[in-house]
Amino acid sequence: MDMKKRVSVELRSRSPAEVEELVLDNCRSSDGEVEGLTEEYTELEILSMVNVGLASLSKLPSLPKLHKLEVSDNTISGGLDKLVEKCPNLTYLNLSGNKIKELSGVEPLQSLKNLKSLDLYSCEVTTLEDYREAVFELLPQLTYLDGFDQDDNEAPDSEGDHDEDDEAGPTRDEDEDEEESEGDEVGLSYLMKEGIQDEEDDGDYVEEEEDEDDDVAGLQGEKRKREVEDEDDDDDDDDDDDDE
Repeated sequence: MDMKKRVSVELRSRSPAEVEELVLDNCRSSDGEVEGLTEEYTELEILSMVNVGLASLSKLPSLPKLHKLEVSDNTISGGLDKLVEKCPNLTYLNLSGNKIKELSGVEPLQSLKNLKSLDLYSCEVTTLEDYREAVFELLPQLTYLDGFDQDDNEAPDSEGDHDEDDEAGPTRDEDEDEEESEGDEVGLSYLMKEGIQDEEDDGDYVEEEEDEDDDVAGLQGEKRKREVEDEDDDDDDDDDDDDE
């Protein structure tokens, strides 16, 4: 899709003045220039044109509120003075994967007083001796170069922030999940204990039934014994009567 058409699609029934963020990644510029953008985008704050075939930023319109510009993986080699003129409030600029070879190519960025983060990763300029020290000296307003400050601390939007969040402890939802899990374990232990107790109680009950059966059997035996003895006594009485 060409850049002009992509810009039209990304409007999504909005007027240019309503757009604050515009992502045009992987569309194609027909002549290596910015196409479809106009100065009507007065509220635009974030613009991404990654891998669109840009060779120049000379036709970038005036975007006074733009603070983040992504133009990585293009063929830009210079002409960054246009950024100073068109986007004076830039704080973040990603030029990684472009054709910038010398420090003189980024020298115009000195006039971007609010620029805090610059990315030149995979540009030929990064192979120069003392590259990082030279860029920080050339652009003293910078805090981060290629994602790291002068002390090699990673930029705050990196994965390190997530690690700090993890170290801060579990969230409320995690606490609730842990409590529910513990409750389930306690409940399960209680049910298992109850089951064991029931089995023991059942055993006692069987033993009691067996004891009762033994008692009944004993009573029946004694009763039969007495009945036999009574029968013997009756027989003796009959014999005595016959003798008479």
